[in-house]
Amino acid sequence: MTELIAQSNGGGSPLGLLLPLVLMGVLFYFLLIRPQQRRQRAQRNLLNAVDVGDEVMTAGGILGTVTDIDDDEGIVTVEVAPGTRVRMVKRAISERVTQDEGADGSYDDDDEPEADVDQSR
Repeated sequence: MTELIAQSNGGGSPLGLLLPLVLMGVLFYFLLIRPQQRRQRAQRNLLNAVDVGDEVMTAGGILGTVTDIDDDEGIVTVEVAPGTRVRMVKRAISERVTQDEGADGSYDDDDEPEADVDQSR
């Protein structure tokens, strides 16, 4: 009887115990780590692409136009209203709002929404 108990308790293979841990590690990588790395890379590319004259939105939701960039200190100056300029850390920029210009320097008419006007009255 003690032989049966000893065989049933110690019969697990090390591979069977290691496999769930490896699967959990792979799952964490694809669900947590990899998407976070993509977001960080996209934010870094955004901050490198910001230039003077771009309209941006800060992490606090403030919209403004970049008027000066100091890459050495990581500081940007954003004009939030005519004559009102705010100095902030470049990392506080969360989104670039400026529309891309066409090849000829003009905006596409398709980018602007058309107003629905009911003229049947």
